[in-house]
Amino acid sequence: MSYETNLTDARWKIIAEFIEDQRKRKYSLRTVINAILYVVKTGCQWRYLPKDFPKWQLVYYYFRKFETTGLIEIIHNTLREKV
Repeated sequence: MSYETNLTDARWKIIAEFIEDQRKRKYSLRTVINAILYVVKTGCQWRYLPKDFPKWQLVYYYFRKFETTGLIEIIHNTLREKV
């Protein structure tokens, strides 16, 4: 399903350089990032993610992983520089 918070193709192209590792996954990392953006933008609780996103535990796992490694800040700074 499409949400206003979803990444555009141009933004995904920039972000994919940092996180895509060509591993085979059940859910694409783009879908996970879209779910993270949905939570951040709407302020909903992790448990109330819409059902068309991956399970909230998986999304939260990647959020914490990106946050603790500093990847979220790197991506944010890169996107800000592009704007």
